Amino acid sequence: MTKTSQTAGFARPDDFYADLLAVHEGLTKAESDALNARLILLLASRIGDADVLKDCLRRAKAAG
Repeated sequence: MTKTSQTAGFARPDDFYADLLAVHEGLTKAESDALNARLILLLASRIGDADVLKDCLRRAKAAG
């Protein structure tokens, strides 16, 4: 199984986090949840590797 990195694979991850928070501003909980679902599907499509996606799901669940 392909492993995902524990570190950000791009420059300035804090800027991405700020953008992520900003895109949710003013949304209801339902709108925010729908945005997250669309974002997850878009990013999963971009990644395109089922093993990497499964590893991400496992890590996300374990972190919660």
